[in-house]
Amino acid sequence: MRVLVLGGDGFCGWPTALHFSARGHEVVIVDNLVRRATDGELGVQSLTPIRSLDERLDAWRELTGREIEFRNLNVARDYEALEELLRTERPDAVVHFAEQRAAPYSMKSRHHKRYTVDNNVNATNNLLCAMVEAAPDAHLLHLGTMGVYGYGKARGLRVPEGYVEATLRSGGAEADIEMLYPPDPGSIYHMTKCLDQQLFQFYAKNDGLKITDLHQGIVWGTSTPETDMDERLINRFDYDGDYGTVLNRFLMQAAIGHPLTVHGTGGQTRAFIHIRDTVRCIELAALSPPKRGDRVRIMNQMTECHRVRDLAALVSTRTGVPVEHLDNPRKEAPENDLDVENAGLIGLGLNPTFLSEGLMHEVIAVAQRYADRCDRNRIVCTSRWVQDVAGAAAQQAAE
Repeated sequence: MRVLVLGGDGFCGWPTALHFSARGHEVVIVDNLVRRATDGELGVQSLTPIRSLDERLDAWRELTGREIEFRNLNVARDYEALEELLRTERPDAVVHFAEQRAAPYSMKSRHHKRYTVDNNVNATNNLLCAMVEAAPDAHLLHLGTMGVYGYGKARGLRVPEGYVEATLRSGGAEADIEMLYPPDPGSIYHMTKCLDQQLFQFYAKNDGLKITDLHQGIVWGTSTPETDMDERLINRFDYDGDYGTVLNRFLMQAAIGHPLTVHGTGGQTRAFIHIRDTVRCIELAALSPPKRGDRVRIMNQMTECHRVRDLAALVSTRTGVPVEHLDNPRKEAPENDLDVENAGLIGLGLNPTFLSEGLMHEVIAVAQRYADRCDRNRIVCTSRWVQDVAGAAAQQAAE
């Protein structure tokens, strides 16, 4: 296959690009390197030292003899260049990671809220529009999020893979239909993924595009067989309060002896997936595309569910590092249950990687190796879902 990986320099995009290339697919990375610029904005680097993209690609070529091409392009801004790229490359599959991916970052300020919507929604619409014009037979694979469903609003109901049967009642009549599971985003970032869903529904219905939307759980781990080949290929390890995912943060904190920071009660139940399964899932989905005219295929890309406090207790028991409860910066229920359907990817042949002591120690070993790069002042989340209105007004007046 000829595969474009949009956002191929990022945490999920880089190992995905290597995974496809290692299996003989022709890969082109499309990225504007904005995630690297965000490190500068936030004043915090990946715990692991990330080489320049040119160095990464040179190392991959040196080690494997395989070429991964790179195009520096802003998918949300450079529409004409994007359309021309699709027309020239004639991809079989387009993997769409080209979105701002962090809920806390999306809630930092009015600027970050506006940027996240502007970037994410424009990127998705630009891509869909360009595919209609230049690559109508390509298969779009989008990395969505379990967060589109919300948490705990339908107790006892297993979260389906995108669609739910419903009965509508109006004016004394009723009708049974199948519809998208009612969205309930918990942040501006999650809201953009809900808007993506609606765009996919329209372009699949109106233009017959082949679309797979993979609603992913929280990713943990950092290494895949390909990124482990050489330090120059190492993947990102974000540990800060904006981009660090919860289990990776716990494992990093354990590695440096920092208390495990649990927000609120820790009763939030979340879906999880290891980065190795992320790349496997995307390839499995790419190898079995829907047909033109099919409805959008939605699959839940996760392997297990855990409460945050249970994960913290597990890590604490194995490492001896204490748990510290902090105020929850998010506006969410303190407790929720979560039961998720994931038969789609299992049916395609995914053999799930479950949480194991061995893999946890692997992540801790990576964190210990680069512990000197950790800035402890960046560990705690500073983004808040509900702003201090009086404080914000005073700051504006001072400016």
